[in-house]
Amino acid sequence: MTTKKNIGIVFAFLAAMLYAFNFPFSKILLQRLSPTMMAGILYLGAGAGMVVIGFFRKKLSRISEEPQLTQKDIPFIIAIILLDIIAPIFLMIGIQFSTASSVSLLVSFEIVATALIAKALFRESISRQLWFAIALITFSSLILSFDSIQSFSFSIGSILVLSACTCWGFENNCTRKLSNKDPLQIVAIKGVGSGFGSLFFSVCRNEFGGSVTDILWALLLGFITFGLSIFFYVYAQRFLGAAKTSAYYAIAPFFGVILSFLIFRDPLTNRFLIALIIMIAGVFFVTADQRGKSVV
Repeated sequence: MTTKKNIGIVFAFLAAMLYAFNFPFSKILLQRLSPTMMAGILYLGAGAGMVVIGFFRKKLSRISEEPQLTQKDIPFIIAIILLDIIAPIFLMIGIQFSTASSVSLLVSFEIVATALIAKALFRESISRQLWFAIALITFSSLILSFDSIQSFSFSIGSILVLSACTCWGFENNCTRKLSNKDPLQIVAIKGVGSGFGSLFFSVCRNEFGGSVTDILWALLLGFITFGLSIFFYVYAQRFLGAAKTSAYYAIAPFFGVILSFLIFRDPLTNRFLIALIIMIAGVFFVTADQRGKSVV
């Protein structure tokens, strides 16, 4: 059991590290691509990459022993695709209105959303320590979300990012119900379905366009940050459960912050530093928690 848990932790950290590249590089590409198109291409890159990997797996005669998706899984698949259309669009628009470093921290709210939904809908166990961590992360997210402390006004970018995190909280729990199935198949369906859905939305809004070079870079970014990242995330859920996997996944924002400061040289404001310290404390309690158990 300990070995499986360690494997799950490694997969969760790999997923987090790969996903962290999303925030700074998406902000660069969003200067030339619309948010709806960017969201679609990212997921399409993820799905296409998994399809290619699956093709070579068959060519090498490496038959997958993973259980395949069935008709009973269709409701979860539909929910996942719809949520994965909405969430990245919220995130891409949010990135446009916020600094990459702030967005990198705000996405930690996904831990809160995932854990609360896992508790409410799927009755996963949450320890007192994890509840305390959730409270710290939520407080840190609120600090980052205020445009003005004096007027108690929230920034549009922060609200959109938090909305994306809530969508992904539901999506993570739906994915958890499929975590015993072939991760390659899950990511391929999620990527292609959500990708084309977002691109259709982009066409309807007359936001479809961009250079071939930018599209290719976005496809590659999608394969890395959504494809390989989700692939490892699904495997981690199998060993840890939705709430715990999301907790270890919390390291992603800090990789994102480091990359963002290296690329954009965002100013270190007092509010950001306070939020960062509180977020680090929250993530510390998350990763130190050993009593959270998964419920399949």
